[in-house]
Amino acid sequence: MEITAAMVKELREKSGAGMMDCKKALNETNGDMEAAIDWLRAKGIAKADKKSGRTAAEGLIGIVSGGVKAVAVEINSETDFVARNEAFQELVRGVANVALTTDGSVEAISKATYPATGKSVEDSIKDAIATIGENMTLRRSALLKVEDGVVATYIHNAAGDGIGKLGVLVALKSIGDKEVLYSVGRQVAMHIAATNPLAIRAEEVDPAVAERERNVFIEQSRASGKPDNIIEKMVEGRMRKFFEEVALLSQAFVMNPEITVGQAIKDAEKLAGAPIEVTGMARLLLGEGVEKEESDFAAEVAAVAKG
Repeated sequence: MEITAAMVKELREKSGAGMMDCKKALNETNGDMEAAIDWLRAKGIAKADKKSGRTAAEGLIGIVSGGVKAVAVEINSETDFVARNEAFQELVRGVANVALTTDGSVEAISKATYPATGKSVEDSIKDAIATIGENMTLRRSALLKVEDGVVATYIHNAAGDGIGKLGVLVALKSIGDKEVLYSVGRQVAMHIAATNPLAIRAEEVDPAVAERERNVFIEQSRASGKPDNIIEKMVEGRMRKFFEEVALLSQAFVMNPEITVGQAIKDAEKLAGAPIEVTGMARLLLGEGVEKEESDFAAEVAAVAKG
């Protein structure tokens, strides 16, 4: 198939690799974007943490906690200037408060009544667009709850009370002391903000993601020229390390790298006076996965076209 400049641009932004490498990868994989990313990684040209693409959208993440229940919403705007607007910030807080009364889905939040206007959230956002003069959208949401315990929260790069650029929720199931639960929960939420784990436990990592990693490791190991039985051991070792690095409970705790997150929670059980189980987590980074146009891209495309 024809490899277009737009395809090269997309791969470049997802992989962090150079334009010519991206073009070659797409040619090698017949234009398959995911396969091209794996091809680049197998060649040591791209890293997995580049895959999600660049953050582009402006706006704010809003978080509201109700003790055993908490919600996070992402409302995007076109510019950071609007994100600093008090009316927009109040809108984000208001929508987050409404979201706490729903099942947490974007659809349910959009249809719910916004108290300040008496209209639906969706219509209230449309009114705000007309007033502020810039497009806005309720893009994502997440809600966590527990019967016993707490849902701790954390806002990074806070722009005000309950609003910022990155929001994290973490649900802890326990009948233990609430103050202890909130304390360790907030620390775990800060850890999640920093490390962005793929799952709480190794066995909960998406099998498709794990299989892709295994295939990349196999290709990398084969390049060593070692026998198949040695390659198999190398791959298994790399997969163990992979699971340790992406599963929350097995990660080195950012507050104390000498222990894992799982051990930190185990230690907190003594203070809480009861077992603690992490039952859910959510991490919303503003604009995650949305492309951003680059002003100097035309020159790079021209260079690729000539090549």
